[in-house]
Amino acid sequence: MNKIRKGDEIVVITGKDKGRRGTVLQVYDDQRVLVEGVNVAKKHQKPNPNMGVPGGIIDREMPMDVSNVMVFNPKSKKGERVGIRVNDGGRKERIFRGSGETVDI
Repeated sequence: MNKIRKGDEIVVITGKDKGRRGTVLQVYDDQRVLVEGVNVAKKHQKPNPNMGVPGGIIDREMPMDVSNVMVFNPKSKKGERVGIRVNDGGRKERIFRGSGETVDI
């Protein structure tokens, strides 16, 4: 069970975008995440008239390591670590380490 999933709201804790919040668009197998509006890089793109793609310099989100982000807790208004707990029914659930509350999706 992954601690960070697609659709989670996260906070960047280190790097050039420290403190920015965004939504996870994709989680890769090599422990990287793609976050909306975070870690944006410039890409030089050739035009392709057959596909209708214009040329120029475009902004593109790049993946970042999962260790550089934390899940945002709306009650405490900050990023918190996430753990996994087995509930009474035998199912696994994600919880915030600081408060013990479940992570709502």
